[in-house]
Amino acid sequence: MPDKKKFKDTTIGKMLLGAAGLVNPTLGSVLQGVTSPKEAIKEIGRSKISNEDKIRLQQLIYEQQNKEIEAITNRWQADANSDSWLSKNVRPIVLVWCIVIFSFAGILDSVDNIPFHINEVWNDTFEKVMMAVVLAYFGGRTTEKATSIFKK
Repeated sequence: MPDKKKFKDTTIGKMLLGAAGLVNPTLGSVLQGVTSPKEAIKEIGRSKISNEDKIRLQQLIYEQQNKEIEAITNRWQADANSDSWLSKNVRPIVLVWCIVIFSFAGILDSVDNIPFHINEVWNDTFEKVMMAVVLAYFGGRTTEKATSIFKK
């Protein structure tokens, strides 16, 4: 399984490290080792720069995260408005597929007479995939519904 993208290689990471280096070169070097936006915010809070600079950098992180979330929501809304049956139904299909496969594998793994065992790596992977799919589906649907309500 490929390694997770390092924070410094993500859009938020590149933007934050660039901005931090401009605001305070020392802070830019401190943030080189962080692995997530949450960790970056903690490091910014601990740093010895002005509170104004801390607030500015933390706002940049939040703004970038919000832009990424909005972009995902816009893609999902475009899919929902599309004339393509597949683009409208891909999320529910993936959700149902994950639930069926996860349930089927769990049942097979729990029956003693069947020589089937889910490797711990796959169990962990399925758990993460299920969480992501369920959160994305229901979170996306909630966002779509809330957006349509606020537009009215």
